[in-house]
Amino acid sequence: MELRHLRYFIALAGSLNFTRAAERLHVTQSTLSHQIKQLEDELGRPLFDRVGKRVALTEAGDEFLHHATRALQEIDLGLGALRRDGSDMAGELHIGATHTFNLGFIPDCIAAFQQKHPRVKVVAEELPADQIAARLRQGTLDLGVAYRPSAPEGLQFEPLYNEEMVLIVAQGHALARRKRVRMVELNHLPMALLPGSFATRQMLDECFRACGAEPQVMAEINTLAPMMELVAKTGLASIVAANVVPAHAGLVVVRLESPTPVRTPGMLWSPTAREVASTRAFSAIVRKLAFRSSLLEEAQQKRG
Repeated sequence: MELRHLRYFIALAGSLNFTRAAERLHVTQSTLSHQIKQLEDELGRPLFDRVGKRVALTEAGDEFLHHATRALQEIDLGLGALRRDGSDMAGELHIGATHTFNLGFIPDCIAAFQQKHPRVKVVAEELPADQIAARLRQGTLDLGVAYRPSAPEGLQFEPLYNEEMVLIVAQGHALARRKRVRMVELNHLPMALLPGSFATRQMLDECFRACGAEPQVMAEINTLAPMMELVAKTGLASIVAANVVPAHAGLVVVRLESPTPVRTPGMLWSPTAREVASTRAFSAIVRKLAFRSSLLEEAQQKRG
């Protein structure tokens, strides 16, 4: 079935006259008749009753008209959206993101978005994942960027990529010269980690249990920058995403295995917010930049 079949069908259903419908479509009557016959053959049902010069919708044709009209309207709306340059889009867009993404990713997304849609005001908030989910359900956020929640509860989660987590230690640490470390080797290792309320910490605890390791958690800090600063100044180790480790911070990155901790960043939506044009436009930029980020991380891992 092709798009022209729907347009021809709707035009004929609107006039119930081959001559008028053909004139409206700027085709010959024979072309129109042939296209309608192709559509009916594909559907396996007659859509029109033809008695002499008279044409009437069959019961199947009447049912199909309802759905075909809606489909064509959506296609036309989509084509119209593609033809617009985005400068006429206005309003406010409310984004919630966890700390990891607010370090650089979300500002990059906002910058790219405002180049295309300068009349849309973007309000970005740094929030814990559970608050992002709650605000999306309340309707006070349009889009969330966070890690996969354990229970979305009515929200839609769109994964962007898988993110490998790494061990970080100070340059003088006993593990600093290692290329790889098995998770079981972290048993009784003094560490600084996120608090237990964080989904990332819960995932790491599952990895520890899976290999039979129990690290010695000496500090729990709910933001990454001070935690990494603490690691750089002490003999503590930590586990973070590789892309949040700043260059020249006095930290050494060591890959983990057996198992390798992996997080899944993604977008959280409420079903209603996903219908808003500005939300869809921002999400398209998130996908594009996330794809680039994942390619860069893969290249860095190969070099490591």
